[in-house]
Amino acid sequence: MLTQLKKVMDPELGVSLVELGLIYETSISKDGIAHIKMTLTTMGCPLFPVIQKDIENHLMEIPEVNEVKIELTFDPPWNPSMMTDEAKANLGWN
Repeated sequence: MLTQLKKVMDPELGVSLVELGLIYETSISKDGIAHIKMTLTTMGCPLFPVIQKDIENHLMEIPEVNEVKIELTFDPPWNPSMMTDEAKANLGWN
């Protein structure tokens, strides 16, 4: 599932949600429900509907997935230290 989520880019930053550290948990139930627990870089991000649709589109490509449920959380709140070194380099934060 992480392979598919790595294809989902933050529309403003052009870096994957996984590399940004926005994905906290993933699972697929026996019933084919993909559960994603994630956060956003800012509370109230106006682009979440775009991100949500992109997540759903990519995860529905997995044969075992019949439905996608996304749980947003801000605990813990996101901060730049959660990014991978590659994401930091791509954003010029070395």
